[in-house]
Amino acid sequence: MSLTKAERTIISSMWGKISTQADSIGTEALERLFASYPQTKTYFPHFDLHPGSAQLRTHGSKVAAALGDAVKNIDNISGALSKLSELHAYVLRVDPVNFKLLSHCLLVTVASHFPADFTAEAHEAWDKFLSVVSSVLTEKYR
Repeated sequence: MSLTKAERTIISSMWGKISTQADSIGTEALERLFASYPQTKTYFPHFDLHPGSAQLRTHGSKVAAALGDAVKNIDNISGALSKLSELHAYVLRVDPVNFKLLSHCLLVTVASHFPADFTAEAHEAWDKFLSVVSSVLTEKYR
């Protein structure tokens, strides 16, 4: 699946706005993930998963940074996230379905922070972009 020029433009444009709040959006998306899909907590037994905890904020920042890398390298997302894919597949052994769950939580979080910008076209572009990111993060599983 590849992104069209229009979709890449939407992603890059919205990331300009998102990036100013990226850490809090990453954290909020994780909070949504753990609240909506509590089974995902099993990958974080050593974390304080209470909303707003320092560990949650730190990991939310990492999620946001990875998304930022994907946006900056939108024409080579696979290359940009290769090491992260290896980490999640070989070291952390995260079930690939969790990337789709997190993607959904990211969509909801972005939509709630930027309702005027989150048009049907933007929703479609972000959904497709996050699907590409999820696919890249699971490609080492194959």
